[in-house]
Amino acid sequence: MLRDRYRKILRFAAFHLIQTWWFELFLPRMGLARLAARGRARRMRRMGQRFHTLAIELGGLMIKVGQFLSSRLDVLPPEITKELESLQDEVQPVPFADIRALAESELGVPLEDAFAFVDQSPVAAASLGQAHRARLADIDADMMGFSRAIVKIQRPGIDQIVEVDLAALRRVGRWLTRVRLVRERVDAPALVEEFAVTSLQEIDYVHEAVGAGRFSADLTENIGVSVPGVVWERTTPRVLTLEDVTAIKINDVDALRAAGIDPGAVATHFAEVMFDQFFVGGFFHADPHPGNIFVTPAHAGDGNIAGTANDRSWTLTLIDFGMMGEVPAGLSQGLRRVFIAAATRNGKNLVKGISDVGVLLPSADTAELERAMTELFARFGGMRFAELKEVGPREFREFAKELGELVRSLPFQLPEDFLLMVRALSLTSGLCSALDPTFNIWDAVEPYAERLISQERGPVIQELSQQLASAANVAMRLPGRLDELAARIEDGRMAVQTPGLERRVVHLERMGRRLVSVTLFAGLLIAGGTASTAADDLWRGTDGALAAATTARHTGRTSETVCLEVTAGPGQ
Repeated sequence: MLRDRYRKILRFAAFHLIQTWWFELFLPRMGLARLAARGRARRMRRMGQRFHTLAIELGGLMIKVGQFLSSRLDVLPPEITKELESLQDEVQPVPFADIRALAESELGVPLEDAFAFVDQSPVAAASLGQAHRARLADIDADMMGFSRAIVKIQRPGIDQIVEVDLAALRRVGRWLTRVRLVRERVDAPALVEEFAVTSLQEIDYVHEAVGAGRFSADLTENIGVSVPGVVWERTTPRVLTLEDVTAIKINDVDALRAAGIDPGAVATHFAEVMFDQFFVGGFFHADPHPGNIFVTPAHAGDGNIAGTANDRSWTLTLIDFGMMGEVPAGLSQGLRRVFIAAATRNGKNLVKGISDVGVLLPSADTAELERAMTELFARFGGMRFAELKEVGPREFREFAKELGELVRSLPFQLPEDFLLMVRALSLTSGLCSALDPTFNIWDAVEPYAERLISQERGPVIQELSQQLASAANVAMRLPGRLDELAARIEDGRMAVQTPGLERRVVHLERMGRRLVSVTLFAGLLIAGGTASTAADDLWRGTDGALAAATTARHTGRTSETVCLEVTAGPGQ
C-alpha cells in the first residue's frame, strides 16, 4: 500500500513535469511559443484539478500539500492555486477500536482509567487525526478546574504515511532542480523542507500543546480572548487532551444574533486580536479559519464565567495551535528596512529591502521590479489609508495584475513565516468581511500603521540624512568625474556598449540553433506522445528507496540518510 502510494505521487509529478517541459520549454525553443501559450490556462486548471483528485484519493499529507500549495501565489500560477483552494481536510473517520488501541498504547492505561467517558463518535475527522469528546476523571477535573474535554488522537500509521509522502516530495524537489527554468525561479528543495518542518510539527501534539500555552501567556493582558487549557497528564506526542471550549462558531451569524451578539462587533474585535499578534506579540495563530474560532457567551462551559472585555458579554476562543507563526528578529529587521524605503518612497531601496528579507533569490534581475515600485510610489505613495480607500477597485486590480505578472516572472519565494503571516491576514480579512459587509481592513490596520510610523520615525530620519549625505558627496565629486570623462574621450579610452546590437547577435545565434533543431521536430513530436512511458522510467527501481523511507524511524536512520537512498535507488 505504501509502495503504491509512493509510486502514485511520483507518477503524477513525472507526467506533469514532462508535460510542462514540452509546452513551456521545448515548443518555445522550436519557435512555437504562440502554440504553447494558446492552451496554457486550460492546462494549468486541469493540472490543479488532477492534483485535487489525487489529494482526496490519497488523503494523509497530500491534502496538506494541496492546502500549502494553494497559498503559494509566489510559486504557482493562479489557475492552479484557485483549484486547490477548496481542498478540505475532512476524511472518513477511523474505527474507534483502532483509535482506542493507539490511545491506550500512548497513555499506558486503559481508556476507562484515563477518562470517565469518551464518545466513540468523533467530533471531527481530519487527514492526520480525529477528535472525540470526553469527560475527565474526577481527580483530573478537580486539578484542572473543568471536566469537559476534547481528545485528539492521531490516525494509526500516519507517521509512516508522512515519511513516505515526504520522501516522494523530496525526490520531486530534486527533479525540479534539474530544470533550469524552475531552478532560477524557485528553490524547490528548500520549499519542500519548509513544508516538511510544518508537517512534522503538526503530527507532534506536544508541539501543539506548547504552542497553546505560549499563546495563552502572550494574551494575558487581553481578557477578550480565551484559550483551552491543556491536560498535560493525558497528553503525548500522539494524544492531545484539551478543555472542551465548543461554543458558537464565529461565522454562524444567525446564532450570534440569537445570542444577542453583534456580528460587526465580533469582526472588529477579531481583527484587533489578530493585528495585536502580528504587530505587538510577534507570535500568531497562522490558521484562523472559522472552524478554529468560537464566540463564547459570558456564562458558558461548566457554569463558569468565560470572561468579558470592554462591556462585552462574550469572548473569542481560539483552538488548534498546530500551525503557529512567528516574526523572527531577522524578518523583523528586514521588514523595518522595507518600511523605511516605503516611507522615503525609494523604489530601489525597497527592492533591496525585499531581497534582504529573503523574498527574492540572489539570481533575480530586479530592474523591472524597481521600475514598478517607483511607479507604485508615484501613483499611490502620497496617499493616506483613508485616501487609498477611495481609489477605484479597477485601478487597483489593473496595477495588481501587472505587478503580479512581473513578480511571477522573477525568482520570487516567500519565507515560511512571512507566508504564514500573509495567509493569516487573508483569512482574517475574509472572515471579518463575512461577519460585517461594511468591514474595511484599512480601518483596522490604520492604528497599527500609525504606531509603526511613530516607532520608526527615528530610523526614517536617519535614513533620510544618509541619503542627503550621499547626494552631497556625489555633487562634490561630480566636477572631478567630468574632467576624468573628458580625458578618456581625448585619449581614445572610451568604451561604448551597444546593447541593441548585442541582442541582435544573440537572436541570430538562436535562429541558427533553431534551424538545426527543427529537423528533429517530427521525431520529438512522437516522443511527446510517449510521455507516459518516459514517466515510468523516472520512478522505476524505487522499491528499495521506498522501503528505506518507511523503515527509517525503526532503524534509527536520519531523514538525510533516507533522502540519499531515495536518490540512489536500490543497489547504488
